[in-house]
Amino acid sequence: MLELTWPWFLLLTPLPLAMIFLPKAKPKGNGIWWMHTEQLIHNQDMKAASGRFQLGFLCLALSWVLLVLAMTKPVWLGEPTKVVPSGRDLLIALDLSGSMQVADMALNNQSANRLEAAKSVLSDFIEERRGDRIGIIVFGSKAYLQAPLSFDTKTINQLVQEAQIGFAGEQTAIGDAIGLGIKRLEDKPSDKKVLILMTDGANTAGRVQPEQAATFAASQDVRIHTIGIGADSMLVQSFFGSKVVNPSSDLDETLLKNIAAQTGGEYFRAKSTDDLRAIYQTLDTLEPTPAEDIWQRPLTSLFHWLGLGAIAFLGLALLSNREVIWRKGGSHDAV
Repeated sequence: MLELTWPWFLLLTPLPLAMIFLPKAKPKGNGIWWMHTEQLIHNQDMKAASGRFQLGFLCLALSWVLLVLAMTKPVWLGEPTKVVPSGRDLLIALDLSGSMQVADMALNNQSANRLEAAKSVLSDFIEERRGDRIGIIVFGSKAYLQAPLSFDTKTINQLVQEAQIGFAGEQTAIGDAIGLGIKRLEDKPSDKKVLILMTDGANTAGRVQPEQAATFAASQDVRIHTIGIGADSMLVQSFFGSKVVNPSSDLDETLLKNIAAQTGGEYFRAKSTDDLRAIYQTLDTLEPTPAEDIWQRPLTSLFHWLGLGAIAFLGLALLSNREVIWRKGGSHDAV
């Protein structure tokens, strides 16, 4: 459906007709005109010139009409489409430190490292968060924003899959990751700011202490859910044979529990890929997406097309009358 934003501009359409009522220009003196024989225009040429003049006048009129329509700023209203309303601003802080390469997880019945398992589960989780703005923070020795808050879950997922171990360093800067998350969530509604922190170790780097970052997060109404990832037992081969070790001995569960409790979040322990899936299902219930859909009609502006059309017809008018003006100007000489 076509809609005019400023329809009152249509009142300008008959403006060129006002030229009829303008006084005619009068020459200041009398001129004697002499027609050269070689410049006589035959009847056939006169008819052709008259036709070109009429075409030029028509193009000029169309140019004016299109210009007036462009000034009304017309828009085309498309069909109503369903849009999920904005939900939470959800940041996911993903640990890329060297310990995330420990292969104590499983994907499709095959051994996988912690980052591969996290990517797989995160991909499904992000796809389900329609209506939320999702952002990704990666951290190791330093914290970086991998993807800013966006509704584009497809691009967010792609950036998650591109993250690699060691991109941010080999150590673990939990405090810096929280600090960066707080900065990216500032000036957002207090009931919609959520940070999910996933790590497999303890704070070993960074300029900000995790406890201080958690205190500041609580003052800024940022809720932090923490996830400790890593199996509690793993069979490894050594020179003396196989033995069972705890690959998560460096995980600081006490710190993660305190961060979650201080900010009103929850702490989760993921010892397997299935645990991760269950955790993110629980997070879906703790941080639900909007339930009601809203409808909107897309607007397509037609202003630039009408403006280009007006310029095109003006050019045609000038080209059509060019030969007519030349012939009339060249057929007589004033003496």
